[in-house]
Amino acid sequence: MNTAVQMQATVPALGQLVQLVRRHAPAAGTHPTAIPSLSLMHAVHLSEPLESVYKPSICVVAQGAKSAALAERTFRYDSSTYLLTSVELPVIGKIIEASPEMPFLGLKLSFEPDMILDMVQETAEAANSTAEACGISVHAVSPALLEAIVRLISLLDAPEDIPVLAPLAIREILYRVLQSDHGARLLQFARTGSYAYNIAQAVKQINREYNRPFAVRELARSVNMSVSSFHKHFKKITALSPLQYQKTVRLQEARRLMLTDSIQAADAAYRVGYESPTQFSREYARMYGRPPVQDVQALHQQMTKPLE
Repeated sequence: MNTAVQMQATVPALGQLVQLVRRHAPAAGTHPTAIPSLSLMHAVHLSEPLESVYKPSICVVAQGAKSAALAERTFRYDSSTYLLTSVELPVIGKIIEASPEMPFLGLKLSFEPDMILDMVQETAEAANSTAEACGISVHAVSPALLEAIVRLISLLDAPEDIPVLAPLAIREILYRVLQSDHGARLLQFARTGSYAYNIAQAVKQINREYNRPFAVRELARSVNMSVSSFHKHFKKITALSPLQYQKTVRLQEARRLMLTDSIQAADAAYRVGYESPTQFSREYARMYGRPPVQDVQALHQQMTKPLE
């Protein structure tokens, strides 16, 4: 199906998706749903960059546009595309198209890579692929995928059907992703023993213990990889070295503690694993462009600034 025909085919389903998200997320904000792995988003203004560790997930835009930044790369996605994250990543998200007249409407569906293992038989071609794994990517939304997403969101209108039908709808969504030309990359993160799977396990370990020091050699050994291969594939999948990844998670968490919990900079530094407040301030300023206290003050001012 060519691009023009594909876009035309998605129009009815996209209109349905807009209505569904509006109905179940009528106010601005992020809305959990009765489907535990599904959340809906509604925004009427452009947002400040929001940092968080994205779990493996599919992020779909019904209306508006959003960006996701990882290291030096920025991924833009809108109603014609979706963001796929196959491994836990410290991403900076930002709503870049939204207004009161045309609000941003979107959703995030999280999943466990293990959920796709029982589909290997149905995606044998993808299972045998040697395509390079990538932890984050943007892809075109197919009509079949969009229709499956609409079926999942529609279950919010019939909550009694969710326990039985939601797992089937989620399975179909993942199947549609696996059947796409990039499905092989996702599948590698669920295949025990693959480079992508091993790196995903290492990433989980860093995220669980980000405030503790670790030796790259020991981490590589824990996932049965040589140090050189571990470095190579970790950087390919996450766009960061293992130590850069840990540093990013630490600094993001420290920023959150200072901003939302009013923790002092030195205390935040110790909580996330820094032994030296001076080193923390230096690395914080290098990442965010300002020392911790100045940065948090500026963020508070932005948050309390009246909307125009």
